[in-house]
Amino acid sequence: MALVLAEQKAKIPGHHRLLAPTLLRSQVLAQLFGEVHRGLLTRKEANQRLDYLRGLQIRLLGDRALQQVAWKLAEELGWKDTFVAEYLALTKLQADALVTRDADLIRAAGNVVVFATIDDLLS
Repeated sequence: MALVLAEQKAKIPGHHRLLAPTLLRSQVLAQLFGEVHRGLLTRKEANQRLDYLRGLQIRLLGDRALQQVAWKLAEELGWKDTFVAEYLALTKLQADALVTRDADLIRAAGNVVVFATIDDLLS
């Protein structure tokens, strides 16, 4: 979702706080690197998106409590890893909403956390 915001250069209203697991940083870098490698973006475009995301001042969290909840959620949902479960855990611990357009995730975890759309975030 972060890269969608970067691509659109979306303006996030000041009343919203953005939080993400610490792994977001590595996921974004890897995805942008891959897009440059496949010729979908130039290095300059990738750097611009990284700069945009840095400017959002997303609070990155990854403490023990988040890790424990992510582990438990991944087990309960029958997932093979904890990557997406970290986003669910953070959302659950912060009593907030997870912004996504991933219909499969919403179906799989709709009873675990509240989901929101990009339009919800931007309003």
